[in-house]
Amino acid sequence: MKGLKDRYREIALLAIIVAIALAVGARAPVFLTWHNALDIANDSAILAILVMGQMLVLLTRGVDLSAASNLALTGMLCALAGRALPQLGVVPLVLLAIAIGTLLGLVNGWLITFFELPPIVVTLGTLSAYRGAIFVASQGAWISDHQIHPVIKGLPREQWLGLPALVWIAAAVVLAMAVFLRWRREGRELYALGGNPTAAAYVGIPLRRRLLLVYAVSGALAGLAGLLWVGRYAIAFTELAAGYELTVIAACVIGGVSIGGGVGSVAGAVLGVLFIGVVNGALPVIQVSPFWQQAIAGLVILVSVAVNAGAQRRSGRQILERREVPA
Repeated sequence: MKGLKDRYREIALLAIIVAIALAVGARAPVFLTWHNALDIANDSAILAILVMGQMLVLLTRGVDLSAASNLALTGMLCALAGRALPQLGVVPLVLLAIAIGTLLGLVNGWLITFFELPPIVVTLGTLSAYRGAIFVASQGAWISDHQIHPVIKGLPREQWLGLPALVWIAAAVVLAMAVFLRWRREGRELYALGGNPTAAAYVGIPLRRRLLLVYAVSGALAGLAGLLWVGRYAIAFTELAAGYELTVIAACVIGGVSIGGGVGSVAGAVLGVLFIGVVNGALPVIQVSPFWQQAIAGLVILVSVAVNAGAQRRSGRQILERREVPA
């Protein structure tokens, strides 16, 4: 169950987001329009999909640095498949993207669980390996707008019930993740695994299977995001989404997902995505150079990690103090 401090953190983050939006809106009223809100939501949808997968990995004390490379490789392979097989429809292409992403995610999970390698080392290696695979698959060439399958380009640009399709897809992923973590035993076990892996093993939680699950889900969502990214921007190339894994991790950390494992919520992660979306949307409005965006994101990560670490230390001291009080 979500703790009271987690709720306060989420409320504080929401208040900060609202304050930023109002401050920017006071300078540029167009920022507070419904059209701009839809633009921010649409721009943040792919990030939200990736964050849901990354959150699962972080809950288990892991990290998936290969998420953006998985996205790029899957997007390239789907673009190549669409160019070679123009008769493919939307369902086969989506299933292909999810299947490729899942396979790439399972490679991470297999290396981590069966060889007991650190997740940061494994996913750093696959980050480079998947980037190299993009170059091999495409022979270094770009696939541009006129070569992208119309179905791939059409899906993320559709409107369903007045909202962009990307927003609906991201909302479905967020809802599914919330149900999984709240109502499924496997989801609740991830918190135990990240909180204390030794105790989780003693009570019978299958650690290897849960780790394989989270990396497979992270990969599947990265694969789906890859197809949507290529369709939205109508291009596939080797450096697609390079460095985007840092933005994904930033959104998780800002939303209160602990890099130490066992702490985090879907609501908090969504607020982290919204924070980054609002900040990225606000910087051009207040005429801040785009080159400062990465620096600002890095500063926010450092501050968020420091705040979360401080909160965890205080929580740990309070637990020890309660244990030391005589009955």
